[in-house]
Amino acid sequence: MKSKQIKILLAAPRGFCAGVERAIEIVKKSINKYGAPVYVRHEIVHNKHVVDSLKKIGAVFVEELGEIKDKTRPVIFSAHGVPKSVPLEAEDYKMEYIDATCPLVSKVHREAENLHKAGYHIVLIGHHNHPEVIGTMGQLPIGSIDLIQNEIDVENYNLEGSKKIAYVTQTTLSVDDTKNIIAALKVKYPKIKEPFKEDICYATTNRQSAVKKIAENCDMFFVLGSRNSSNSVRLVEVAQQSGCPASELIHSESPVPYSKIKNCKTIGISSGASAPEVLVNNFIDKIKSEFDVKIEEVEIVKENIVFKVPGKLN
Repeated sequence: MKSKQIKILLAAPRGFCAGVERAIEIVKKSINKYGAPVYVRHEIVHNKHVVDSLKKIGAVFVEELGEIKDKTRPVIFSAHGVPKSVPLEAEDYKMEYIDATCPLVSKVHREAENLHKAGYHIVLIGHHNHPEVIGTMGQLPIGSIDLIQNEIDVENYNLEGSKKIAYVTQTTLSVDDTKNIIAALKVKYPKIKEPFKEDICYATTNRQSAVKKIAENCDMFFVLGSRNSSNSVRLVEVAQQSGCPASELIHSESPVPYSKIKNCKTIGISSGASAPEVLVNNFIDKIKSEFDVKIEEVEIVKENIVFKVPGKLN
């Protein structure tokens, strides 16, 4: 008999965003059109469950194009975006490529290019070595864009001469992540040019707002997502900062922490933008096997954004 009742506050929106759905759809449609194998440069999205399910139907994941033995097969670029050198390399190899870069990341790429053409030196607010950051920096000539990760970087940053300066940001950071860095940049460079429209992605903002709304009412908070998923890791931090210090990432190897849940009355659950809903359902089912569960979904906004796949795949 399940004696303990646990209330689950389920954050909404959660899980897949339009950019991730589009990227997965591009891989599936490419396999339908070209047959297997279809190569994918870098994990299409940062989620083991998604990557494994695509491997089963014929996707082969590589880190660099040089690893692909059969250059007659098509290659897909991941949702995070790639440096300009990568499509050029594919053309050198005479490989057909399909670009699954999220349209919101592509928007930042175009923005950075336009600023560069207008004579601005650019700083990118983001995380070192994140594939999206590598892709955005790779849109411009070396030396024309610099990475700023935190306020200390701003302090230590010196722009040569009297160059005009502008900033762009990694899409999967939160408004909270960037606001202090932007404030520090504005103090140091009062004339710094801001993005025409905020670069933070709608899905990142919505998922974080949903977590913020419920975290303070939870004894524990769980985010389903991969350890290398920037937005999932960020959601855990948002929950911790919003009133639930006992917040954890549940990834593919995580056991369900029943002993901790046993001491809770209310737990919160969300999932990163690259985590499929099946992971949330499986996690809840496991909790239901031990406890009497009451679920309340807390929706802060309806998402109805859809990004089209490239026409040649239809």
